[in-house]
Amino acid sequence: MFIGTYRGKHRHPSDLRQILDRAKEKGVERILITGTSMEENKEALKLAKEYDLHCTAGCHPTSTSEISNYPLGVEGYISDLRKLISEDRGEGGSKRIISFGEIGLDYDRLHHSSRETQLQHLPNLLNLSKEFKLPLFLHSRTSESHIDLVKILKDIGWNTGWGGGVVHSFTGTEDEMNELIDMGLYIGINGCSLKTTENIHVVKQIPLNKILLETDAPWCSITTSHASHQYLPSIDSGLVIEKVNKPEKYKDSLGVKGRQEPGDIGVIAHIVASLKDITIQDLSEQVWVNTLNLFYPSEVQVDK
Repeated sequence: MFIGTYRGKHRHPSDLRQILDRAKEKGVERILITGTSMEENKEALKLAKEYDLHCTAGCHPTSTSEISNYPLGVEGYISDLRKLISEDRGEGGSKRIISFGEIGLDYDRLHHSSRETQLQHLPNLLNLSKEFKLPLFLHSRTSESHIDLVKILKDIGWNTGWGGGVVHSFTGTEDEMNELIDMGLYIGINGCSLKTTENIHVVKQIPLNKILLETDAPWCSITTSHASHQYLPSIDSGLVIEKVNKPEKYKDSLGVKGRQEPGDIGVIAHIVASLKDITIQDLSEQVWVNTLNLFYPSEVQVDK
C-alpha cells in the first residue's frame, strides 16, 4: 500500500518517503517494521537500513506453513533465520533488528496455517529467541490462542531475562491481559484493540507502565463502526492526517483513507489518553519510557 498497490492493483505512485516525512512532522521518533516471513524479514531489514529505521525478524503464525515447506526443511529455516539475525546483530552489522517476531498463535485464520502447524513451530521459534535475548513481538488472536501461547511460554521456561516482550494488537479479555502482565509482558494497543465496548473497558484497566502504542500500519485504521470512533481527535488537533477517501483519488502530500500510517500514532494516543482520563502528554511520556525499557534498554537513564 505504501508504494501505491492495493489488492494487486497499482493505484498511485509510491509515497513511502512522504509517509515517513509526515510521521516525523507528527513527532514520531522511532519506527519498527514488522517481519512476518523469511522474505519480509529481509525486506524489512533492507528498508530499515535505507530509511534509518528498526525492524523485527520472525515468522507470523499465519506464515508458519512456510517453515514446513521450506526447501532446506525446518532446521534449515531456523538456521537461515538465525543467520539473518546474527549477521545483523554481530560485529559490523547494522543492528537494525531489535526484536524477535512477529511470532505467536492465530486460530482466527487457520486457512493460512493450521493450528497443528502453528503449535509445531512456535517452540522452535521461541527457543531461537533465547539465543539473542531480543524482546519478543508476540501475536495472539482468540482466547484459545492465548491459552496455548501462555502454556507454551511457561513450558519452555520463558522469562523476562530472555529480553521481555509485548503482545501486540491486543484484543483479549481483562483476565488475559492481567495474566500476560503477570508474566512480565507489555500490552500493545492499536486501532484493532479499540473496536468494541469490551476492548475499551480492557484498555482502561491496563497499567500505564505496561502499555505500548502502535499503528500496525497499514492495517488497523479506526472506522465508524468502532466503539472508539467517538473518541477520535478533531481535525484541528494537529494529530489527524488529511486523507483522500479512495486510493484512485490519490493526491500528492495526502494520505489514503483506510490505510493507516505511522503518523497516525497520535490518533491512537489521543483515544487511549481520553479513555484513561489523562493528558496525551502524560500518556506519551510514559509510553516512551515503556518503549525504551523494552526495545532500547541501553538508552534508559538509571538514577545513581
